[in-house]
Amino acid sequence: MPDIIQLLPDSVANQIAAGEVVQRPASAIKELMENSIDAGSNQIQVIVKDGGKALIQVIDNGCGMSETDARLSFERHATSKIREAADLFSIRTMGFRGEALASISAIAEVELRSRRHEDEVGIYIRINGSQLEEQKSIACPVGSNFSVKNLFFNVPARRKFLKSSSLELKHIIAEFQRVALANPEVAMSLNNNGVDVYNLQASALKQRIVGLFGRNMNQQLLDCNTNTTIANISGFIGRPESARKSAGEQFLFVNNRYFKSPYLHRAVVNSYDRLLSADSIPPYFIFLEVDPNTIDVNIHPTKTEIKFEDERTLWQIVHAAVKESLGKFSVAPSIDFETQQVIDIPFFPRNAPVNAPEIDINSAFNPFDDGQAGFSGKTHQKQSTKGWPQLYEDNQGKDFETSIPVTQTFRSKGFDDGEEVTNSRFFQFKDRYILTSVKSGLMVIDQKYAHERILYEQYLGVLTSGQCVAQKELFPQAIELNVGDYNLLMQSHEDLSTLGIEVSSLGHNSISINSLPASIKISDPVKLIEDILVSLKEEQTKPLDDAHQKLAASMAKAASIGCTRTLSTIEMQDLVDKLFACQHPNLSPDGKIILTIISLDELEKRFK
Repeated sequence: MPDIIQLLPDSVANQIAAGEVVQRPASAIKELMENSIDAGSNQIQVIVKDGGKALIQVIDNGCGMSETDARLSFERHATSKIREAADLFSIRTMGFRGEALASISAIAEVELRSRRHEDEVGIYIRINGSQLEEQKSIACPVGSNFSVKNLFFNVPARRKFLKSSSLELKHIIAEFQRVALANPEVAMSLNNNGVDVYNLQASALKQRIVGLFGRNMNQQLLDCNTNTTIANISGFIGRPESARKSAGEQFLFVNNRYFKSPYLHRAVVNSYDRLLSADSIPPYFIFLEVDPNTIDVNIHPTKTEIKFEDERTLWQIVHAAVKESLGKFSVAPSIDFETQQVIDIPFFPRNAPVNAPEIDINSAFNPFDDGQAGFSGKTHQKQSTKGWPQLYEDNQGKDFETSIPVTQTFRSKGFDDGEEVTNSRFFQFKDRYILTSVKSGLMVIDQKYAHERILYEQYLGVLTSGQCVAQKELFPQAIELNVGDYNLLMQSHEDLSTLGIEVSSLGHNSISINSLPASIKISDPVKLIEDILVSLKEEQTKPLDDAHQKLAASMAKAASIGCTRTLSTIEMQDLVDKLFACQHPNLSPDGKIILTIISLDELEKRFK
């Protein structure tokens, strides 16, 4: 039997490695930017087209490479950072120059222009799918210029799984933000399709945060600094009022390397105990400085997961540091035993005379005199007692307690006809659930999910027909958003205008709310836009192909009544009637159960 095991060609091995290192255009940008940081750059430019699918270009002014280094950087396992196995456990640099380049060049068309300070000319290399096509000397600035074109051009199965250009740009912005936060001393810019997304100058960390996430963040940041023998913690946390329902501005760094840790995330969130609602997430930008020998950064191909030697102790340190910052800035209640406060406590000697308090009394006041004024200067009007015997005529001969009806009826005005409606079928429990009796038992309806279903079908019909009445705002409100939220909202502004929400761009990631739907009473337009953004972010990860369905679901979730809204009887009746007029009254737009029925048999079992 012939041998069946053989060595793979380098081009195939590189494509396999690219599957781990390069998952999408944002992964390539991360690797190239980190290489530029390690090269000592103080200025980095990132240029992308079509969300990075057509072009990724990273330009830096670092140390550059010689002709030999430039060629070797595209070979597998070629790096300037590691010399022996022990170096893997004391890593302080970001990328291993050459490790990612071999993977990127295997699945794209790559061009490199690089020159060192001491060289008069630079080197130009063009590689297509791991195949060297051209290498020559050229005139170029000091530093490196990488151009990656047609990502996954030779791996169609991978390319078809790339998302839309807007969604890929969102991932690119996220990676850019992580590298920019870790290196505020480096000037960075991001350009998409010829439009500047970011243009950041070298600055301190706080100014870098404001440059990335908007000026509103400046007033929401609190210093967080703690030094221990295990780890040093620095950075900023957000005030409780800056918390949102969706994640977005939560960043953890260790030795200037971004990483994800749900465990330490809970340490931060738990520090806001009783300051936030259960579904709110505060922003934070926390940097850990630990001994490199106590962490392992190589447990994940993209190095976003890190293993700590003593994670439990680190949890306590992070938790205490955030708690201390909240107390230091009087955000959380705290007791300061070092501050001397003067408390005025009255002191009475034992033999001191006790005097009764003096009260001014108007001895001439007569409560039965209609024309006389009391202390307040107001005239007391005597109520008429005419017809008081009528109170007892209906209950003569009956016991007082039994005269009260057991079942109360609620009488209120109808919505349209003005006639009185008597209804005792509905009862609201905990300001969230509507209870009503049916033939088979007790029906329980979640009022928020029910309202979401009603609004969803209404908005979907409006989007399909393109007819909705909009009401212009007398004083349009301006909102400053971060880059990701701004791009996400502007992508949907045409569909939002169909629903009656008209927004316009004011530049610099700011929008103006010009009109709102006339059919919905909206007290806080800014909160409505924030809720729509939260819903749009959630809907991006769900398998809904129709853009109208996504927008209708987002709008319905944002405009629906809250979970703690008190409803009148007539409102509950109207909500239930509209719910059962829907095509799918059992499930909310995102698949949550709206109603359930507790059967009579189940109720009877509970009383046995």
